[in-house]
Parts: sequence; structure tokens; C-alpha cells
Amino acid sequence: MGFNKDFYWGGSVSSFQTEGAWDEGGKGLSIYDVRPTNPNFSDWKVAIDAYHRYPEDIALMKEMGFNFYRFSICWSRIIPNGDDDINEEGVAFYNRLIDQLLEAGIEPMITLVHFDMPYHLVKEYNGFASRKVVDLFERYARVCMERFGDRVKHWMSFNEQNLFSQSLRYSNAEDIPEGEDPIKFLYQVNHHVFIAHCKAVKALRELVPDAQFCGMVAYGLTYPDSAEPKANMIAQLTNDYFNNFYVDVFTKGKYPQYMINYLTAHDWMPKFDKEDDTLLSYTVDYMAFSYYTSAVVTTAEYEGRFLGDVIAEAHRKNEFLDGTEWGWQIDPIGIRRIARDIYYRSNKPVFVLENGIAHRESLNENLTVEDDYRIDYHREHIKQLKAAVEVDGVECLGYVTWGPIDIPSSQCEIAKRYGFVFVNRDEKDLKDLSRHKKKSFYWVKKAFESNGEDLD
Repeated sequence: MGFNKDFYWGGSVSSFQTEGAWDEGGKGLSIYDVRPTNPNFSDWKVAIDAYHRYPEDIALMKEMGFNFYRFSICWSRIIPNGDDDINEEGVAFYNRLIDQLLEAGIEPMITLVHFDMPYHLVKEYNGFASRKVVDLFERYARVCMERFGDRVKHWMSFNEQNLFSQSLRYSNAEDIPEGEDPIKFLYQVNHHVFIAHCKAVKALRELVPDAQFCGMVAYGLTYPDSAEPKANMIAQLTNDYFNNFYVDVFTKGKYPQYMINYLTAHDWMPKFDKEDDTLLSYTVDYMAFSYYTSAVVTTAEYEGRFLGDVIAEAHRKNEFLDGTEWGWQIDPIGIRRIARDIYYRSNKPVFVLENGIAHRESLNENLTVEDDYRIDYHREHIKQLKAAVEVDGVECLGYVTWGPIDIPSSQCEIAKRYGFVFVNRDEKDLKDLSRHKKKSFYWVKKAFESNGEDLD
């Protein structure tokens, strides 16, 4: 019993939250280089300077017992404008990173797009609103596979792809054409991202046939607040339309009928090109998900309404759970529920690619952080994931944490720290960017090196 001997333990990050070096090494402008941030927060120019400090960070990950690391490639570091020549200096950087990870015994996984893209593609084509960008993404994916596929055997296209139907920010299609229904436009862009994903799967099958490709969702598990039937139905619809829709497309190769009916009823069904049904048939090898928190809904009228409006009206706080300062409620049992639901639904292995807890922290007099709350969080989530494997029979490939070395949050807030290693900087003062092991560093080392057996 317990996790498989080949179980993966590690961490996930994005390029824009780690690398810095925003104007070095031939890199072009990314959307994150020009998008404004909260004036009280930082910017993306330095992040944690992983572009220059990655050898130190890899050594820390190796010491923590990592055997897996998911990172994203910065598209504008490989093809600066997205539609121009390959930047060989950018390719060389990622080659060095991959080689050092492998030398440390850490399996690399590449995310091709983690919410960023060359700014030129946003300005010129309106991001993934354009089929032209779908084709340019395929070219970029093929370049990465040709250059890195001899060593990288785990790939994914888009981080948390289900978020693309919820906000244009994720697809970087920032302009809704005048007179266009915003929701219909969202679902059309979302469809283009599905097609881009499938083109990448097809490319990997051709170029690196011994590699594996996954789909990923940010699984926002929703519970009803009572036994009232309407609350239960809203919770089910929410899980289906915002989570399982993507699981179904990724693993079954077509839009599920419940989603076709919903989109058609509201005149939101996207336009399909003649090749799209064939492309959607390129399914994934396993299903990955991020998980941080669950949500609760109460009763509300839902028939014939946009589900986003229903959820906004029906959302309630879960009185049975504690939460973080940022309002994310802590629900370890949710990770077991999601793992078993995805596995039973898809009949594909599952992989936890993000999990963690944010907290405001500062170094104490011993230059460390006593983060017992983080130890408790990961201990309970690993226990529940183990129950999914041992009790529920789920095939799970790994448990990968978010931001294992402190990084700015997705909103560029340095204070929102997830890591087992403290990075010495704040929002405006870079300080020395030195790395310091938190108390959780030593617990994670023990937990990971014991393959999840020693959790005390």
C-alpha cells in the first residue's frame, strides 16, 4: 500500500513569476512586461531572478528530495514576437536549465503557456481570439519539442485551461469586438485554446512519441450548503460546466452533450472549423489539476441563467472550514474527492500539479520561518491523496506543490508566500534575494524522501 515507487514529488512555477531578466538574453516583450500591476505590489522585471540563480534553486530542490519540477517556458524568450525568428539564446537558457535538473535527478515538465505570451501577438492579433495565434502557438510548441523533447518526457499546453472560459485575461484576448456577446466571445476564444492544445498533442505524438501529454484544470470543487435539491443541483452544474467539461474534452476527445446543450440554448456555441472535430480527438495521457480550496453554494434559481451569475448569487462561506487571509478555505478532503472523481470519470491517471498555502512571512532572528501551518496543510493533503490511492483505487502519478521557493503571486504580490524556502525581498525593495530554509523545508525533505510515509 502507499504511493507507487515511481511517484513524483516536487514543485511547479511559471516563467514570469520566477525568471526576471525581462529584457535580457534576446527576450521579446511579454504581455506581463506591459500589463500594469497593483501599485502596492511589485512588477515582473526581477521576480526572484531565477534566470541567473537557477543552479542555486535546483540545489535546494534536490536537497528537499524533489524528483520532479514543472516550469513554464517564456514564449517570448524562444520566439520574441511570436511570429518571428527563433532566439537561440533563449533556447540555450532552457537547455542549461533542463540539463541541470536532470543532473540533479529531477524530472522536468514543460508548460508551454502559463498565462503569458508575446505582447506582439496581443497587440497585432488579439491573442487567442485569432486562429492565426493558434497556428503560431503550434509552431512554437513544435520548436520546443524539437529542441527539448530528447530530454523532456512530460508536457502540457496551458496552465489551468478551464480559466480561459472565465476571463479573457488568461487568453490575453483583451478586446471584445463591438457588438459581440462577451460570453459567446469567451467561449469562442476558449475553443481556440482547445484547438491549440490539441495541435500540441498531435505535434508531440509525431515528434516525441515516447513522451506524455496532459490536460490541466484548476479544480474549484463546489459543495451544496444543505440537502436542499436546488443547492445540490447548482453544485453539480458548477463542477460540470467549469471543471468536468475540460476533463471530458481532454480525455474523451469531444464536447460533452450537456455542454453542447447549455451553449446552444444561450447561443454561445463556438464556431468549429472543418478540421476541429478531428483535432479534438487527440486526447491526453493523464489528467492534471491544481487544488487550493473548495466553495459552497446555497439554493437559487438556475434554469435558463448564465451559471456565473447563479454562482455569484449562491456562493456562501463554509462554516466548517478555516481559511487563509486571502479567503481560500482549507479543505484537505477536497483533494481526495477531486482525484477520485477525475479518475472515475476519465479512466486516466491523475496528477496533482499545484497545491499549497499562502501566508505573510518574515525572517526571524535565526533567519528562518516557523511555518507549522504549512507543514500541517501539506501533511493533511498528502494523507487525503494517499487515501484516494489506497482506499479508492486511484492511479495517481504525483504530488507537486506550488511555488516551493517563494515567488510573487499571480497578481505580483510578494507577501503572498507559498514556499518552503524564503526569498529575501519585499514588494519594492529587492534586498539581496538570498534564499533561506523555512521549518517546512526539513519536513518536506523527510516526507518526499520517504515517499510520503514519514509525515510526522
